[in-house]
Amino acid sequence: MLISLANSAQASSGIELLNRFLSNVEAYSAEFEQVVLDENLRQIDDAAGTLTILRPGRFRWDYDPPAEQQIIGDGERVWIYDLELRQVIVRDQQASLGQSPAILLAGSSTRLTDFKLEDRGQQGKLQWVKIIPKSDDSGFDDIQVGFLGTNLSIMVLVDGLGQTTRISFINGIENPPLPAEQFQFVPPDGVDVIDETQ
Repeated sequence: MLISLANSAQASSGIELLNRFLSNVEAYSAEFEQVVLDENLRQIDDAAGTLTILRPGRFRWDYDPPAEQQIIGDGERVWIYDLELRQVIVRDQQASLGQSPAILLAGSSTRLTDFKLEDRGQQGKLQWVKIIPKSDDSGFDDIQVGFLGTNLSIMVLVDGLGQTTRISFINGIENPPLPAEQFQFVPPDGVDVIDETQ
């Protein structure tokens, strides 16, 4: 039985695996490692942390020190909390994220109507799909997502300035029990709050 499931996963296209992830996975958690490269593919930044998703529309990215930051989407607003600066920026979630990777991962398969999908086939052990935003104001020229079996493995984003962000997902767990309270944010006492929703 395990062999037939593995063969089935390998036979799935990147588009099918992305659709499965967006349709069948209501909650998700993983560790991540993120590397940012400039237009000449020189590394200019790196970070690590944890990602959690609870559909529809809720997510949080918790970045580890030294650049400790929390980005929390509660379905209506996005809270960006820089712990070192003790500053919180609040934005309207739909307006600020639009067609970004964060809302793509936290959304449903119906979000894919905002993108053009290209199956990139198998490269090494991964099945790839290329996701091209239909809108010019998404902030990204294209997004490529790689799956190892049915598991979300890598996301590669190229922005309009030619910078590449590579996010590797580690120890991903599909449909873990996640409390809704985890995606609510109350600014701590004494932090500056910049509310851009007004």
